[in-house]
Amino acid sequence: MEFDEVREYMPGDDVRSIDWNVTARTGFPHIKKFREERELTVLFVFDASSSGYFGAHGRFKSDLAAELCALLAFSAIKNNDKVGMIIFTDHIEMYIPPKKGRGHVLRLIREILAFEPTGHGTDIGMALEYLMRVTKRRAVVFLVSDFIDSNFDKPLRIANRKHDMIALKIADRREIEFQSAGILELEDAESGELFLVDTSSKRFQLEFASRVSREDARLKKRFDSMNLDLIRILTDEPYLMPLMAFFKRRGKRR
Repeated sequence: MEFDEVREYMPGDDVRSIDWNVTARTGFPHIKKFREERELTVLFVFDASSSGYFGAHGRFKSDLAAELCALLAFSAIKNNDKVGMIIFTDHIEMYIPPKKGRGHVLRLIREILAFEPTGHGTDIGMALEYLMRVTKRRAVVFLVSDFIDSNFDKPLRIANRKHDMIALKIADRREIEFQSAGILELEDAESGELFLVDTSSKRFQLEFASRVSREDARLKKRFDSMNLDLIRILTDEPYLMPLMAFFKRRGKRR
């Protein structure tokens, strides 16, 4: 709600709205009028770390993340909302303050598609702390990441109290189901560390599946404890249905 005007009291008005300062000054009862502010501020907190440059099905996770942000940004300006963005890795790469207009959204999308980060790692907690510093008013915040990170519970909990937080987890199927391909040398995209693994080994397959399951359950438990919405999107699946189902559920809750 935001302040609209002060006017003279009329029979039937809520006495709790009386502005006593103006009433005392004029000698006649006046009330404060407020109007509901429909304009929203939408912010994308976009993970540009090196783990996003992975994809076994024709596109990287980072490409899908950029496409989702573009779609949601255009939806926001159709509703006359302000749109802004924070791009982060292990430090803040870029901040674009929220503004209205198609031209602004096109600039935002150009930045996502053409941006070349200087960092490689992921620090979600740092990005959320920065969000709290630069955003004073409540906003709808899309946290777009693969969430290959830890120790961000506290800043996420604080940000979720102030903002309407929505987590978009981007993943590739090869991060969930590792098929047998013999002995492979794998590289950690963020640290550069190399691993030699036998992907045909039964032990490797079981350990990999167990780790993925544990991490997924831990993330879900973390978000459930904060009552924070989570949307999972895979690079090889259409994303419109999960998005539409999510917003339909939100509409029913409200």
